[in-house]
Amino acid sequence: MPEIKKIATRESYGKALVELAGQDDRIVVLDADLAAATKTSLFKKAYPERFIDCGIAEGNMIGVAAGLACAGKIPFASSFAMFAAGRAFEQVRNSVGYPHLNVKIGATHAGISVGEDGATHQCNEDIALMRTIPGMTIINPADDVEARAAVKAACEHSGPVYMRFGRLALPVINDTPGYTFELGKGVTLKDGKDLTIIATGLCVSYALEAARGLAQDGVNARVINIHTIKPLDAELVIRAAKETGKIVTVEEHSVIGGLGGAVCECLSEHCPCRILRIGVNDVFGESGPAVKLLEKYGLDGNGIYHKIKTFL
Repeated sequence: MPEIKKIATRESYGKALVELAGQDDRIVVLDADLAAATKTSLFKKAYPERFIDCGIAEGNMIGVAAGLACAGKIPFASSFAMFAAGRAFEQVRNSVGYPHLNVKIGATHAGISVGEDGATHQCNEDIALMRTIPGMTIINPADDVEARAAVKAACEHSGPVYMRFGRLALPVINDTPGYTFELGKGVTLKDGKDLTIIATGLCVSYALEAARGLAQDGVNARVINIHTIKPLDAELVIRAAKETGKIVTVEEHSVIGGLGGAVCECLSEHCPCRILRIGVNDVFGESGPAVKLLEKYGLDGNGIYHKIKTFL
């Protein structure tokens, strides 16, 4: 079998910024002293005059980004998710969300796959935090193709956008003819009638792996990729619940307030059904190799498969 191509979505973020900057001189990139890790160093090398290193001062960086947006620029403010969403939450809320400014936040190193950096840096709460900000669009791409498309869509969108990228290299699953990306629209990757697995980000490829295991047991699972968590594709989610009767959400995020929360809120109002939320179960992460942590927390293909089998 040919080797599966794997690329970290933070790499995709950096490359997409360079590509887009050549088409739009309004794009400016800010970073909080983490350019090598967030991969905005690629932009810094290509467009040094449009790159601002704000130092380890994430709140200040968001304020600078807000000012640039008021001046007609399209600022991309970049840092680890723990700092972009966590440390700078008040500035994102009041300086970007409240005036609904055209600021794009590139949050890298999200989730427990940050690995050895440990619990202090493994942000499993960022989607929940950003979902509470009125008017905030949230994108969590599943692979390189989707990440590049997400950055472009964010640039074209008028208003604040939070983009979530990972440290770990992920299988490229969207490198297919006819692939399109549309904000607020989920993608059905596999049809099925017995249940629906709704996944986001890193967990999409693992959800497909789990679905293949279920198929060997005679369970025909539908798999949906929700790359835009806010606004949620409610129409697609409700249709899946009506047609398959059971829903499983999978995310590298707390089961509180993320994709699982959004889906439960939607279905409790429009189509109540049995739902299993797979994610980080109200605990902090820990230091360790990323792949081993995903296995321990049951977020790899095998772990998802066994949790769904128990659910069924």
